[in-house]
Amino acid sequence: MTRDDAKDFTTKELIAAFIARQVRDGERVAVGAGLHVPRAGILLAHLLYCPNVRLYMVMTFTNVLKELRMEPFYTVTDFRPAKWAEAYVLHDDFQENPRLVSNMFVVGALQIDPYGNSNLIGVGKDYRRLTFRGPGAIGTTSMAHYVDRYYLYVQSHDRRIFVEKCDFISTIGWGEGGPDGRRRLGLPDNGPIYCITPLCIMDFEPQSKRMRLKSVHPGVTVDEVVRNTGFELIIPEVVPQTEPPTVEELRVLRERIDVEGMLRA
Repeated sequence: MTRDDAKDFTTKELIAAFIARQVRDGERVAVGAGLHVPRAGILLAHLLYCPNVRLYMVMTFTNVLKELRMEPFYTVTDFRPAKWAEAYVLHDDFQENPRLVSNMFVVGALQIDPYGNSNLIGVGKDYRRLTFRGPGAIGTTSMAHYVDRYYLYVQSHDRRIFVEKCDFISTIGWGEGGPDGRRRLGLPDNGPIYCITPLCIMDFEPQSKRMRLKSVHPGVTVDEVVRNTGFELIIPEVVPQTEPPTVEELRVLRERIDVEGMLRA
């Protein structure tokens, strides 16, 4: 069966479709605060592929299958998703056992190093005099350490984000590298699967756990990714182009999920 690929789409729509294909039916999925593109991808998976997935939004598990057009909402404290709630999660239960909330998690970052360790705390060597203060770990430390798998997502790709060493680490990736990098830190082997950016998709080479280029988005070259990354990437001999969204994925994104056109801006 051949894919009916869309021809005219934005990079944000491409990323949302890629994330949708990572979701498995029946699991619990959470997305970090303010990450509108990954959230659109999770909703796309729910509406097209995974009717039994449990979406964690604003301390609730929600089901939006019957929604013909999603009402926009913007923050983790927005009350509007509560109308789709099937269950409410007590904050204390979430803190004690993040697995109650999520099998799959998408987290953002201010900085990411070659092994997927990431920083949401701030930029600068002195915590008391940061040049830029981030939101802090805000639960991402626990979530990323105990879920089955997690994904890194950033809204830009440059050398300020992809650095040789993070100023602080709020979410441990593969530690100092190697197949036992997390076990050496007393953590389960559930480090980041992919790092998703506006230029490309990157994964982690199985033995070194160092970041490796997996695919480039349409119109992006390997050299462009290399120039905008502040450390040496593993580059395979052949780097494919990221698969585009299908016509149906794009239709559902535009008509039911992204009704205000945020992914087209």
